[in-house]
Parts: sequence; C-alpha cells; structure tokens
Amino acid sequence: MALAPMANVTDAAFRQIIAKYGKPDVMFTEFTSCDGLVSAGRGKLLVDLKFTPAEHPIVAQFFGSKPENFFNCAQLAQELKFDGIDINMGCPDRAVERQGAGAALIKTPELAQEIIAETKRGAPDLPVSVKTRLGYNKNILEEWLPKLLETGLAAITIHARTRKEMSDVDAHWDQVKRAVEITDDMGKETLILGNGDIGDIGEAKVKVQETGCDGVMIGRGIFGNPWLFSSERDYKTITLEEKLAVMLEHTFLFEKMFKDIKSFDVMKKHYKAYVAGFDGAKELRVKLMEAKSAEEVSQVITPYLG
Repeated sequence: MALAPMANVTDAAFRQIIAKYGKPDVMFTEFTSCDGLVSAGRGKLLVDLKFTPAEHPIVAQFFGSKPENFFNCAQLAQELKFDGIDINMGCPDRAVERQGAGAALIKTPELAQEIIAETKRGAPDLPVSVKTRLGYNKNILEEWLPKLLETGLAAITIHARTRKEMSDVDAHWDQVKRAVEITDDMGKETLILGNGDIGDIGEAKVKVQETGCDGVMIGRGIFGNPWLFSSERDYKTITLEEKLAVMLEHTFLFEKMFKDIKSFDVMKKHYKAYVAGFDGAKELRVKLMEAKSAEEVSQVITPYLG
C-alpha cells in the first residue's frame, strides 16, 4: 500500500504527519524537476527532498526528459539515502509536457527507456520504478507496458486512465489486471501497482484480489485523513477534536518547514478536507480560508478543541 506523490500535497510536512498517524508501506516524495536539480536553482528544490527517518521506506520521484540529468539526480538520491527512485511518466500538466516530460514520455518510448537506463546507471544500488498511464490519447497498454518491462524496472504503477481522460472517467481497473497478465507473460518480476479512484484500504484490498496486482497507490483519499493507512484506527471513530488537533499540528509543521519558501495558501486545500461533515463546518472553513499564519489558524479553532 503506497502513498501517491502529489504536488503541493504530499510535501515533507504532510508526510511526517502521515508517518505518525497512519504510515503506508512505502511513501513517495512530490515530483521534483531533474532539470531544476542540476541548475542554479537546486537549493530551492532540495527542500522537496527532505525526509525524516520515520518516513522510510521513501522513494524520490523525478520528472524530466534529459537522460543525463536523470543520471545526476539518481546519484543525488543515492547520496541522500532514499530507498528508491520513481520516474514520473504520467503527469498531464502542460508545463511539464512542454518539456517532453511526464505523460509526454508515453509518446517517446525509446527516450523513456534511455531515461530509465541512465537512472539505473546513476544509482545502481537503488530500485527504480515508473508511474505512468494507459496511454496518451488512447489506451496503448499492450505496446507501452512491454517497452517499460524490457528495462527491468523494480515496479510500475499504472494510473488506470489515459492522459486524455485525465480523471474525468472511472479508472479502468480491468487494465491493471491486463498489466499483470502482460508482466507474467513476459516472465518479468516487476511489481505492478494500480492507481485510481481508491478511497480507503478496504477498496484497495478488493482491487488487489480482483486484479492480482502487487499493491495499490492511493492519492486523493489521503486528503484530511492522515489515518488512511492505519490498521489501528477507523476514520469513522476519529473525533472532530482529534481531526482539528492534527490539522493544527500539520499547519505549524508546514509553517516551520516552508515559511518564506511555499505559500501558506497551500495548506488551505487541506482545510477543506479536514473540516467537513459536521454542523458549522462551512462557517469554520470560511474563517480558515482567511487565515494567513499557523497562529491565526490556532485562534480560529481553539474554541473547537475543548
């Protein structure tokens, strides 16, 4: 069970909270630009690769389209003591695609293979994986997946939609099952993880049984629920006071780590998820949207903390 990498969501602060309250089997960093990490702006990006011992095993996720930069970033990941490297070949963001990166790599399989080879060469001691989609404009899993499997990846996560479909249609989990079949038919030991539309661990376990995949990566289900991967806590039993207390802890940690680096507004997407499902939730969210610091958030929610 893996925590999906999500830009401006699964940052170092939120990962620390998740590790404390409901640790998954493996975590991934936010995706980080390989081009940026080999440029003069490297210092600003290194904050995205911060992690604590509690987050192990943790995988660094990179995006880009230049094999030589992946070689350098792989060396960096090994120096920083990451447990693995994941290459983003599924992001649909247009700014990323204009660089020939993310989902655009589905259209250039030879370049994708070269990037994987250079990543493995740069970090020979680390497992290398890929997160991708079924295809770009249409489902080409039958052609695309074998190209990836040929490179000897440790794992492949399949977001079970095409780039064109974005998240506008239901995830095609039957194609995750097909990915498992293709992998077995080729005699490869690469792990196959499925991704898409999974809200909790119960749903994830059902998908593993139905498809035969080796695991599930969960993304949006983590919003407002750092207990998601916990085997000890049922989210339904967590009180409003607990949720708000953890939200406040998350807020202070974010401010401590990212003040003057990231906009405080990044936290506000979390408030929408933490503060939901009770009388007065809307009014409280409105107040939180106006807050500009952790101290202001504290003042807003203190009356709710008993």
